[in-house]
Amino acid sequence: MARPRRVRTTDSRHDLPIAPNLLDRNFIATAPNRIWLADITYIETDQGWLYLAAVMDLYSRRIVG
Repeated sequence: MARPRRVRTTDSRHDLPIAPNLLDRNFIATAPNRIWLADITYIETDQGWLYLAAVMDLYSRRIVG
């Protein structure tokens, strides 16, 4: 039995501007509130989609928003 195909939700083949990579993979924070990381995801539930966004301070590794 084949698994159902996953729905593609992101199309990276576009001509829209891309934000610059300011950290250049240097993930070392020397003080609090200097580098924040953010991510967003969504989760399907019986009632519909839930969206979760989080902002983390890289120095303390605490969620700040």
